[in-house]
Amino acid sequence: MYTSPTRPYFSKTRRRVSGEQTVIRSLNSTDFHGSGYTSMAIIYGVFSASNLITPSVVAVVGPQLSMFASGLFYSMYIAVFIQPFTWSFYTASVFIGIAAAVLWTAQGNCLTINSDEHTIGRNSGIFWALLQSSLFFGNLYIYFAWQGKTQISEGDRRTVFIALTVISLVGTVLFFLIRKPDSENILGEDESSDDQDVEVNEPAQNNMTKAVDAFKKSLKLCVTKEMLLLSITTAYTGLELTFFSGVYGTCIGAVNTFGTEEKSLIGLSGIFIGIGEILGGSLFGLLSKNNRFGRNPVVLLGILVHFVAFYLIFLNMPADAPIAPLEGTDSSAYIKPSKEVAIFCSLLLGLGDSCFNTQLLSILGFLYSEDSAPAFAVFKFVQSICAAVAFFYSNYLLLHWQLLLMVIFGFFGTVSFFTVEWEAAAVVARGSDYRSI
Repeated sequence: MYTSPTRPYFSKTRRRVSGEQTVIRSLNSTDFHGSGYTSMAIIYGVFSASNLITPSVVAVVGPQLSMFASGLFYSMYIAVFIQPFTWSFYTASVFIGIAAAVLWTAQGNCLTINSDEHTIGRNSGIFWALLQSSLFFGNLYIYFAWQGKTQISEGDRRTVFIALTVISLVGTVLFFLIRKPDSENILGEDESSDDQDVEVNEPAQNNMTKAVDAFKKSLKLCVTKEMLLLSITTAYTGLELTFFSGVYGTCIGAVNTFGTEEKSLIGLSGIFIGIGEILGGSLFGLLSKNNRFGRNPVVLLGILVHFVAFYLIFLNMPADAPIAPLEGTDSSAYIKPSKEVAIFCSLLLGLGDSCFNTQLLSILGFLYSEDSAPAFAVFKFVQSICAAVAFFYSNYLLLHWQLLLMVIFGFFGTVSFFTVEWEAAAVVARGSDYRSI
């Protein structure tokens, strides 16, 4: 996953609104007939393909202008919901898929050039905390604003998306306040002035050569044993990303048994997902240097936490909740739907997700320290493809089938991660410092 320093997190606040499909449902009584699931499938599909070309874009335009342009497209996507039309909704979905790929790549570059070997860990930690905090504060507003409402009115919808559009534009402008680093502080840059002069005099087409080389490295990495095994784990993170960021909030909002609080519970669910993400990121990301047992115990904890969450969701939620009509569902679950269990599952989903992602980033950085950019490009490509597929089938599959798919991918993804980690431990046994990974 590409990361950024401080300000860029503002542009992400609207990506994690778990009730997008619920908002879409409130529009389907008008001339608007879009689907939030289909939109997210388009976004992640385009995002996947765009990951292959974004390094070249950032190399030519630069990270700051790349982030600014991407932020404008994010703002456009949000503004579509103020007065939505089906055609503009799906068109904006295509553009934001491209913008998301450029933004993530540019942020990774921006973080690198604004850090050195002493500050890159700190800056990455700041980014992670700010990104997950947006889940907390954004959904906190939704919880109080929609509390006691069974339908989302036009006024409520416009208030939320006008506010989000303004916040997005402010965050986009703030990209220009990011400092330009001194050349001697750039991570990995040779301090020799002679080398700098040589780089300045290189022909412009050399950027294209580097981009082509990176693309070839990505293709080669795709077929290595380690990357193929880790791709199963990455595929699982794509499926469960779709579930907790889109499907689960919609399920909660569709359960009529929750009464007048069903819509505000969407925001509360997002709050606890954010708490779980922040908790896991703090424990297993920022404190990873003190872990002498390696990555496998953290991944094992993540899959166990997720399996508990999936089982409770299976018992607590009606099977037709993900595809329920605008009026919601009165279908029964295996137990009487409980608000407390639903919110507890949100916490578990966020905690488990952070376990997987922090350890995937760690092992990729260790195995591919010399080719980190192509490795992370493959990681984002596989993850976003699987997220797009999951958003597509979420339109059609009942809840228990979606949970079963995640259980299968989660089991095999955990086994494949263990296999790669054991091989990494063997490398450590030959002289590397494992606890510093």
